[in-house]
Amino acid sequence: MPRLTIEEHGTYEVEAGTRLVRAIEDAGINILHRCGGYAKCTTCRVEFLSGEPAQMTKAEKEKWKEKDTSGVRLSCQMTIEDEMRIKVINTVESTGLEDPGDTPKEDITPEPEWVPTNT
Repeated sequence: MPRLTIEEHGTYEVEAGTRLVRAIEDAGINILHRCGGYAKCTTCRVEFLSGEPAQMTKAEKEKWKEKDTSGVRLSCQMTIEDEMRIKVINTVESTGLEDPGDTPKEDITPEPEWVPTNT
């Protein structure tokens, strides 16, 4: 099983194919996902310290360009396949919001269309 290290929280073994945003929640971290994991709001941003995937969904790429979110990735738009080390940007506690948003589905939404991160 791949290992997910979340800065200031710990290291967790995660089943391959688990959606990153859900793995973060399963670790007990109240990461924001205000749009419910549909690549619309960018509140589920994470910074990769190592293990960043070389591809992203077209939905993430479009949001990345629209909101200039360079340097961060959307945890709702990827699954864990290999070891990752990340820093969570927005949590319920750090923002003062009452809840993180609607629970993201187990599978990536919208249906992923994969593109390289460098195009």
